Amino acid sequence: MKDSFLITGAAGFIGAALVKKLIKNGERVIGIDNLNNYYDPGLKKARLEEINSITKYSNWNFHQFSIENKDCIEELFKQEKPKVVINLAAQAGVRYSIENPSAYIQANIVGFNNILESCQQNQIENLVYASSSSVYGGNRNLPFHEKQAVNHPVSLYAATKKANELMAHTYSHLYKLPCTGLRFFTVYGPWGRPDMAPMLFAKAILDGKPIKVFNNGDMKRDFTYIDDIIEGVFRCCYKPATENQNFDPLNPDPSTAAAPHRIFNIGNSNPTELMKFIEVLENTLGKKAEKSFHPMQDGDVVATAADTSALEAWINFRPSIKIEEGLKKFSEWYKYFYYD
Repeated sequence: MKDSFLITGAAGFIGAALVKKLIKNGERVIGIDNLNNYYDPGLKKARLEEINSITKYSNWNFHQFSIENKDCIEELFKQEKPKVVINLAAQAGVRYSIENPSAYIQANIVGFNNILESCQQNQIENLVYASSSSVYGGNRNLPFHEKQAVNHPVSLYAATKKANELMAHTYSHLYKLPCTGLRFFTVYGPWGRPDMAPMLFAKAILDGKPIKVFNNGDMKRDFTYIDDIIEGVFRCCYKPATENQNFDPLNPDPSTAAAPHRIFNIGNSNPTELMKFIEVLENTLGKKAEKSFHPMQDGDVVATAADTSALEAWINFRPSIKIEEGLKKFSEWYKYFYYD
């Protein structure tokens, strides 16, 4: 049987895009997603339909269940025998974690532990997992670098992502399981999540309703286009983490280890002011926004910016798609998908 790639969260924004990339590269892909209703399941099903239309079901097998379901996870690993696992399944959203903390513990902690256990029991060759720029929390020292401490999360979502990094390191140390954690920075683009700013703003603008601008617009984000994210994840799929032979336990580097565990930022490295982002989106949609200004929300941060030099050194790639190009493609897709 051809070596297979297992992607959890396969109907998600990043997951579905990665499925398409791997299948186009000739890989056999197994997908898991529970299609929950955190946001419109119809969008998730539409992503799956697009995958099916491209693949004609060749080299593609989808399973609907939650990674919290240990029995289903164990049975799937035995049945499909994947060699590479990409864990993208998680309860997403910073603000939602304040209202529904238990959902994050179940999906992001219990679920991820099930993945780690099955990986070590089935001799997985490479585990790539989603972390988040949110782990930097209250840190104001920009740009964020993997060597910086991440001890001050400001949301439970961020805390679960830091926990994932610690859990993966432990399994890497105990079982020599190669693990790569990727800290995603504000991903946007076609097929994006409806709870994220680009989708929220686009809908409000086109419907003639006010957009909510938090912290009175005084925010910056390292917006990263989906194609750049996927290229980075794709390359990491083919380069398992290795031990840092020069790891110094007297001066430990948080981004590497004596175990085969690595952590990388994956962002555009070119943060955009929120008001500039809105201006570009207005231009690409062809309509001005009505703005409603609000104070900062709990769990949010003022600015993010990624130092991606470590990622570039590891896989010879750095995200580079400019906001103008990315939002143009996003706006074209959004109007076609929701309004045509």
